[in-house]
Amino acid sequence: MVVAGIFIFAHSMAISSCLCHPLVLPLKDKPIGTWGNVGVDQRLTSAPRSMNAETFGRQITGVGTDLQSEWSFLGGSRVIIRPQVTKFIRHQKGFHIHASWLSGPQLVSTVFTLGTAGVLPFYTLMVFAPKAELTKKSMESSIPYVVLGVLYAYLLYLSWTPDTLRLMFASKYWLPELPGIAKMFSSEITLASAWIHLLAVDLFAASHVFQDGLQNQIETRHSVSLCLLFCPIGILTHVITKALTKSS
Repeated sequence: MVVAGIFIFAHSMAISSCLCHPLVLPLKDKPIGTWGNVGVDQRLTSAPRSMNAETFGRQITGVGTDLQSEWSFLGGSRVIIRPQVTKFIRHQKGFHIHASWLSGPQLVSTVFTLGTAGVLPFYTLMVFAPKAELTKKSMESSIPYVVLGVLYAYLLYLSWTPDTLRLMFASKYWLPELPGIAKMFSSEITLASAWIHLLAVDLFAASHVFQDGLQNQIETRHSVSLCLLFCPIGILTHVITKALTKSS
């Protein structure tokens, strides 16, 4: 009887030990144990330590799991899964207008190019079709001067600094001096604004030369062409052409 009792006690202890310690398996995509939930057995599998996921423009990086086991006398052994999120990045795929774009070098370069290309059609009409109605109406319009004026005003606003007036009127007599002007035009924005200023003045002078030539029946194509890049020389040639035409 004593031997049978010892055997039964040892057998029950072995069964209890098996029930209290879970089955341990490798953690890569293999089951690590089962547990009961309202009478339904579910199987638990391990997940990779880290993964990347992107959903609806949001990316989560560094997602892992922390597996911990706890044991109690009544509840036995159980596995607790605690997700670990190490980094959360939100990618907004929409278009945003940054304030730096409105005053960056790219904008200055674009304004410079558009201003230069914008005046070329007017010179083309005055040189190749001086007597066309389209040319006459185009040169009577004030739209190009309004556009160039707005571009110039905006670039002037961007280039203006507290030292601008001091550099412009550097002498004691409040007159411009060459070193101060050279320092002021060392900025690309200031150079772009000066270029737009020249384009507007040159186009205005070329328009005046063109209309004066129509009224007095004087050839102006050479003078208008010179006004594009060498405005004072274009005006000078028009004065000489006008004088020679009247004398003949």
